Amino acid sequence: MVSTITRSSKRLSVSSRVENRLAKGEISPEQVEEYRQFLDQVEEELLQHPIILHNRYTSWFAHGNITDAELKFFIQQFSVFSNQFLIAALLRVINAESLEHAHASKQILMNELGVIYRKEIHKAHDHGENKAQDTEHTNRSITDKDREGDPDLVSTEGTVDGGLFRFRAAHFEWLLRMGEKLGLGFNDLGKRRHGRPSTLQFCDALQRLYGSEDGQIAEGASFAVENWAAAGFWQQLEDGLMHIKTTRMRDLPLAFFTWHNRVEAQHAGHTQEELEESYFSESFDREKFMTGGKAILESVAAFWEGLEEDRIHQRTELLH
Repeated sequence: MVSTITRSSKRLSVSSRVENRLAKGEISPEQVEEYRQFLDQVEEELLQHPIILHNRYTSWFAHGNITDAELKFFIQQFSVFSNQFLIAALLRVINAESLEHAHASKQILMNELGVIYRKEIHKAHDHGENKAQDTEHTNRSITDKDREGDPDLVSTEGTVDGGLFRFRAAHFEWLLRMGEKLGLGFNDLGKRRHGRPSTLQFCDALQRLYGSEDGQIAEGASFAVENWAAAGFWQQLEDGLMHIKTTRMRDLPLAFFTWHNRVEAQHAGHTQEELEESYFSESFDREKFMTGGKAILESVAAFWEGLEEDRIHQRTELLH
């Protein structure tokens, strides 16, 4: 089954969290109405962006009708974006406007580099069954400790605080293991010199916007990136790669893509809560937030459209 990117017909609306704050008198009816209008703007100008609603490249990719050369090109370009994202993630840590924001940004950066998310185990002193489950979990963790860098096994949620570091748990190394099956080595992946102009434009935009010194620009870019990532393109990539794996490359490791697909499905539910937190803070700047969000989505679109144009151009050349 091939997935398509679709946005739910349910528009953004004022959540029960905001309604509860209104009932407690923490915010006024006027503030809630202004927030409602802002949600309409976010829906129209960000969440209805063409790259969120329909990605031509990933829609094609989902069918798995891709040559080995096209697959190698895609993995190389995606590796450049993925590896260069580390710079943007570090800038987001450096330019964070609060310790809490710095911690949240470090979660992303350190996990990218190979610190495995650790789930907190809540000990139950009064229930023997829960105690037995905790013990089993602990023993299993010790047994599997040397395998925790495998993206098929590592957790997609939790905290890096107290988590284990594994070189092989770095996301780029997951891509390296995939690239090896395609004849791509360490120096063939992740470097700026391999990036097409549209790929590098996206990398630079992430650094400039997602990692911006202006926290409001960065918040808008972050919100837009999270919604793009949760829109369904990861599933389309997984569908296409699974078709390739089952039909002609049975030893192709897909866990980089399947892991990120699981993570983004979880992140989707948190984006509006984070939007509320930003909006009702004293420093919120609506115009800058929207500027950051719209600008990063244009660069996201340029990245994918660049891949689509290169694909069409390459196929056209083969026909002549």
